[in-house]
Amino acid sequence: MNRFKALYFILLAIVLGHGCAPKESESYIADGSYTGSISISGAFALYPLAVLWSEDFKKIHPNVRFNISAGGAGKGIADVLTDMVDIGFVSRDLHPQETERGAFPITVAKDAVIATINSQHPNMALLKERGLTVKELENIFIHGTYKRWKDIDSRMVDAPILVYSRSDAAGAAETWAKFFKSSQEDLKGIGIFGDPGLAQVVKENKLAVGFNNINYVFDLNTKHTSERISALPIDINANGRIDEQEDFYGHLDSLTKAIGNGSYPSPPARDLMFVVLEGNRSKLLKEFFGFILQAKEQGYLLAQGYVPLDNATLSRQIEKLNKL
Repeated sequence: MNRFKALYFILLAIVLGHGCAPKESESYIADGSYTGSISISGAFALYPLAVLWSEDFKKIHPNVRFNISAGGAGKGIADVLTDMVDIGFVSRDLHPQETERGAFPITVAKDAVIATINSQHPNMALLKERGLTVKELENIFIHGTYKRWKDIDSRMVDAPILVYSRSDAAGAAETWAKFFKSSQEDLKGIGIFGDPGLAQVVKENKLAVGFNNINYVFDLNTKHTSERISALPIDINANGRIDEQEDFYGHLDSLTKAIGNGSYPSPPARDLMFVVLEGNRSKLLKEFFGFILQAKEQGYLLAQGYVPLDNATLSRQIEKLNKL
């Protein structure tokens, strides 16, 4: 098990057992280094990054304490707007009412939501060859038109399509629904809590289809999909086959490259944000944001399954820090 997944399961157990601890006292500077606490909650997509960044930051500022929990983008934005935490992870576009209440986003990385399928699906070879069009995916996840796999293609097995979605207020679910110009409430399927849970249920059912953030589908060591789960290719041009320019799901590097250059559509590719309350004057938070936007920290995002910010986006985020 790689480092961030091990940390995820340890801390998730704590979060589910005790909930999100209230925000601690304001930070301060002493003897040239920072001390204090930073509390963070929200999207599963950003949880692994936050853990890694907190570890790196503590190497420079060992007296800074982090309280990090994952519970979905909806929880993250609610926690930060009620001043329960300093930072909310958000993996979807902010709603107008959230910005009106003072939500102030800093984009820190990019990633994507991808369709997932059990790697032992009886028509796996055919699905990799033809993929599913956006309309076919919409008929599965939004309209529920297709009930059996043969309804999509007569060459497929005469067996039910087991559709799984998210039960929590999730950025991944909202982003996936937005791909079909819909909202999370429109998604069909059995609701499962969290990215790890949704990936696990797809692994356990040969006829399943779902969606996940890429970090919960790919093994960061091999850079191939994890055991018993595969990315379901999207036939973007709807010509009945996965063309060379659409064939980037077999390796993590080719997928992140496709996200970065726009070959994989947005949505479901999306920006990942840390959100604070507008006007927050914490010097510690500004130091932490500046730290994660520096070249070194952005530089290893690809190795972790994320896409670093382009120079123009990076410059805009650094400028935004001055407005806090």
